[in-house]
Amino acid sequence: MEIFLKILNFIIISVMIQFSIATVLILFGKGKSPTPDEGGLTFNELFFDYTNLPPLQTYAARDGKRLAYRHYPAQSTKVIILVHGSGWHSQYFLPLAEFISTEGIAQVYTPDLRGHGPKPERRGDVNYIDQMEDDLADFIANIRKNNPDAMLIVGGHSSGGGLVIRFAGSRYGKIADAYLLLSPFLKYNAPTIRPNSGGWAHPYTGRIAGLTILNIMGIHWFDYLTAIEFNMPEEARDGTETLSYSHRLNTAYAPRNYKKDLSVITQPLLVVAGIMDEAFISNQFEPVISQYTAVQVKLLPGLTHMGVVVSPEIRPVLKEWLEGLGNP
Repeated sequence: MEIFLKILNFIIISVMIQFSIATVLILFGKGKSPTPDEGGLTFNELFFDYTNLPPLQTYAARDGKRLAYRHYPAQSTKVIILVHGSGWHSQYFLPLAEFISTEGIAQVYTPDLRGHGPKPERRGDVNYIDQMEDDLADFIANIRKNNPDAMLIVGGHSSGGGLVIRFAGSRYGKIADAYLLLSPFLKYNAPTIRPNSGGWAHPYTGRIAGLTILNIMGIHWFDYLTAIEFNMPEEARDGTETLSYSHRLNTAYAPRNYKKDLSVITQPLLVVAGIMDEAFISNQFEPVISQYTAVQVKLLPGLTHMGVVVSPEIRPVLKEWLEGLGNP
């Protein structure tokens, strides 16, 4: 009995110490807010004509909330979902999605992820850490109602690519027939990333560490707290941007463990990045990702982090890959 009490006392003290450390990190680990002179992404590439932007539609997620998306129809047996990166929403996929659909290569769906878009319920937040992959699975189920036999490709850009990797490593991973990653986020310390994503992302490193300690202990009381801010220039803002994320949304947007998540991908996988990417070190994608799964990597000269989505140079690469899917 005495030994049991000593063990119990040791456990209680250890938990209290961990909780105290986590509390200090959460309270004082905010870091500093981003400033315009710290670099960032080239957003002026997204200043183009959005006249032909399809209207937002909605689908019902499993919690009953209506989440927004855009649809680019095509006469094709293929469907591709494109998941946007951090800070904005699916609008910037317009030129790429329009090309894919008008060429008849595939239907394109571009969701506005929970916590994002013109009018989210709670900007920059979700209800629980796994909710974004659950939402993506619900979105796919909605698409499947009208496209039961279509080949399904799930793609994502930047943090959207991180979410797609997380999705691929989840219980939903085999739903997709192929995966597309456009300059994907792997992890804050992966060999592919520049410091603070080239000045775009400003994580509250101490707070994230503290909240992670609590999460390991099964405590999620404070997951609503802000964990990261983004350095978007004033001229790129229109009121629909999302400049900070809660801990649970920030965690939900990234792979759980990119090495394990990538290792379970058996479907065709294409990674495309620009050599001039400001956020990531593009020539590291092939050596890093190929350690864990079979991958085809294309690096495009002159393209930036946003350019890999909006530049015309990406179009023939995706056209060739998408048209080749399913062929012997």
